[in-house]
Amino acid sequence: MKLREIQKKLNLNVLTAQDHMETEVHSAYTSDLLSDVMAHAQGGTLWITLQTHQNVIAVAKLKELAGVILVNNREPEEETRNKAEEENVPLLTTSENAFHISGKLYRLLGIEK
Repeated sequence: MKLREIQKKLNLNVLTAQDHMETEVHSAYTSDLLSDVMAHAQGGTLWITLQTHQNVIAVAKLKELAGVILVNNREPEEETRNKAEEENVPLLTTSENAFHISGKLYRLLGIEK
């Protein structure tokens, strides 16, 4: 499913990389530990976190993630927003908590084992 479609269905706010919203999303990963995301997230994954510092963008770029959703109305630091724009990493926000947005994404993507 395209990131733009997810953004619309989940009513996410797009902060950066508007022109990279046609990226295909294969799965989602919820974690606030950067080392955990680096070890387990795959390319094309949409990362859900409450972290707002610019290292989030470095990890997203390194792992070729589809984008990052910041939960609980978290606003990224200015440096984070600038880095995301520079690196073409879609940064999205939601007022929902990680549990709720993860569940909605799980259902939306039809992820079953």
